[in-house]
Amino acid sequence: MNFPAGLLGHNVVAKVSSSLRRRGISIRHIAFASVLSIALLTLYFNHSRHTGYSFPADVIHYAPETPEVWTERSFQVRDAFLHAYHGYEHFAFPNDELRPLSNTSINNFNGWAVTAVDSLDTMHMMGLEQEYERAISAVLNTNFSLPMNTRVPFFETVIRHLGGLLSAYALTSDDILRTRADELGTILAPAFRTASGFPKYSVNTIRGISSGPLVASLAEIASYQMEYAYLGKITGKKEHVDRATTATRNFVNANLREHGGMYPMFWNISSGQAKDTHLSVGAASDSAHEYTLKQYLMTARKDKANLEMYLRFTSHVLNNLMYISPNRHLLYVTDSKLYKTGSRPSHNFEHLSCFFPGLLALGAHTLPLNNLEEVGLNFAALADDLLPKHKLGYEKLALFDLKDLHLWAAEGLAQTCYLTYADQPTGLGPDIINMLSGGPRPETLWMDAMQEWRTSGRRGPPPGVGDKHPWVGDSTPRNAREREMAYAMRDYYVKNADYQLRPETVESLYILYRVTGDVKWRHRGWDIFQAIEKEAKTPSGYANVDKVDTYNPQQLDTMPSFFLAETLKYLYLLFREEDLVPLDKWVFNTEAHPFPVFEWTDEEKETYGVS
Repeated sequence: MNFPAGLLGHNVVAKVSSSLRRRGISIRHIAFASVLSIALLTLYFNHSRHTGYSFPADVIHYAPETPEVWTERSFQVRDAFLHAYHGYEHFAFPNDELRPLSNTSINNFNGWAVTAVDSLDTMHMMGLEQEYERAISAVLNTNFSLPMNTRVPFFETVIRHLGGLLSAYALTSDDILRTRADELGTILAPAFRTASGFPKYSVNTIRGISSGPLVASLAEIASYQMEYAYLGKITGKKEHVDRATTATRNFVNANLREHGGMYPMFWNISSGQAKDTHLSVGAASDSAHEYTLKQYLMTARKDKANLEMYLRFTSHVLNNLMYISPNRHLLYVTDSKLYKTGSRPSHNFEHLSCFFPGLLALGAHTLPLNNLEEVGLNFAALADDLLPKHKLGYEKLALFDLKDLHLWAAEGLAQTCYLTYADQPTGLGPDIINMLSGGPRPETLWMDAMQEWRTSGRRGPPPGVGDKHPWVGDSTPRNAREREMAYAMRDYYVKNADYQLRPETVESLYILYRVTGDVKWRHRGWDIFQAIEKEAKTPSGYANVDKVDTYNPQQLDTMPSFFLAETLKYLYLLFREEDLVPLDKWVFNTEAHPFPVFEWTDEEKETYGVS
């Protein structure tokens, strides 16, 4: 049967109206109730918006375990090291690195047995005397001027080779290690023959000349201060110390007003000034930021210039580069570029950035952040030469206990680093993820969320800090729509699915455990180690793993030296009951080589011009 248009709707309305009148309810009553409901809802949402974000935490129980259990787990890490190192010895030594699938070798770092030299201090800590003695032969026999080494990369050679030699010397007092470190530091010195004193990319060790572009990345030009300062200390050579202090002087004199006091990614090594406006704690920048705090700590907390630079850089990151994801409220740090219209974050979160929570925890543990006057600093005065918007950021930070703030940031970031592992079917972390923030989705700066949390009475844990379970959605969606839904629920998509045996996440877990004593950081490290054993182990070593976000990962024919020098070392130290490397007595370089804290004598201060 057909009805005239609108007739059925009019009949329904008439019946409803008649029914309501019989109950004493008029259209005016309905209208009033509707308006009141809308008003109440508006008040509710306005109240919610102005009384803080809600960031609930999951309840997660971590078994305490006995000391014997953790000791046994440290032995399992030691066994993993032996498996990897013996494979290297059998198939690759004295070349640089093992190819763990083809059982061949590669010379990608000068052919100076980088895996052996990089692993010296790890072997010493683990009590592997036989392996250590065999590795020393590589140190004794290496010719740093081999004709084949016509282009030695300065940055990687300093942090791996020079750092490895210096750390092994610090642990053993073996003079041959000091001698060899001095030889290597000297043969790399032509890199510093630039107008600014910043090093060039590479050195020809035969001809004694350097080469490379005049624009270089921050990490490459500012990740040697610890190595050369300590080398100067143990050799008594002023020229080594001068190379370290030149970097500090350049950064003190650099114009960073537009950058909020933070070092950008690229620099002109002739003028010594910043070349771009890309700000990051990830690739091409990370270790330079790391060395501001660590240089200060290594030299007995007397280098106030580096401390100021550390506080300025961390303040800018806390205010401008840290965000909360929209659904799971994951705390992450990203990079940004400055434009005339403002900064534009990428919302990429790199595995390399996962060193940063450990650095923040180390700073919270060692610095008087609540009372900087104790070390002769005024926190607000650090922003005196910055733009007004950056000064405002310092005022926001000053509303919090700075030590608590740094530690909360460390805990929240480290948790997200761990979750990028735990979220994957393999349990291994991808190299880069992209957080789904900005555009049509909410984009929430962490400090904005912190301000709301503070003004609403600090209900619950700070934003992004409370414990969270791993994502349990379907990691193998069947079509594009399901894939987008999965990304939205998880808050990110995987941009680079390689796990490169990197150390940054377990480094931060180790430091946070030693700083807080919270056993959850150990458990999370154990989860990661088990995933490495399951997915990365080969008959001769361990391999990088691609497609970690699927149920069909693929091993790659690469075992970087830092897996033995850093990743396994940090896991071993995390599980050991004894604190083998106390954080107030030793400082790790960016390759996990520990250097002892030392103080310049009065004579050295006068001779070297250091404080």
